[in-house]
Amino acid sequence: MTDEIEAGRAQFGSEDVERVATESLYQGFFSLERRRLRHRLFEGGWSDIVTREVHVRRDAVGVLLYDVERDHVVLVEQVRAGALNDPVSPWKLEPVAGLVEPGESPAEVARREAVEEAGCSIDELIELYRYYPSPGACDEQVTLYCGLVDSEGVGGVHGLAEEHEDILVHVLPFARAWELLQTGRLDNAMCLIAFLWLSRERASLRARR
Repeated sequence: MTDEIEAGRAQFGSEDVERVATESLYQGFFSLERRRLRHRLFEGGWSDIVTREVHVRRDAVGVLLYDVERDHVVLVEQVRAGALNDPVSPWKLEPVAGLVEPGESPAEVARREAVEEAGCSIDELIELYRYYPSPGACDEQVTLYCGLVDSEGVGGVHGLAEEHEDILVHVLPFARAWELLQTGRLDNAMCLIAFLWLSRERASLRARR
């Protein structure tokens, strides 16, 4: 098992899971399924039938907008239904983000959402990671980017009225944004992952000017 990991391979694949049954529990903007499955065991043989509820949704894209010349980042703030019980605020500071529509590539989503949510066009798009935010309960995958931009004149309130978006744009010096991250104000996965990448690569990006 350790040798498989060191070689970058997975010990098991999709053929090692048997989908016994799938039941649709809810269909809306997102969907909820009850999945019954059995899978191979590390010590050999097969598991008993396991039942899990899975949140089924479209894949998502996030893009941290960064102005290399000014060393500024562009973040968006909006109320989040999943954070209504947050002890500080349900309004969250985040990278620009959106869901992948049929026929769109993740890169197209990144550029579209930058305009819709921040009024900002991306000069260069750098793909960072593709990951599952919560694979134990959701099938969504996120493609995360850094978008190099000119932040001059960027700001204000944006978003699509038909999607009930009310999005405030913030342009912050990297040092200030990093302070917010360290104090827990930037508390979502996209922010944490993208800022850790940018903190490592920022010097090399700025050296390209």
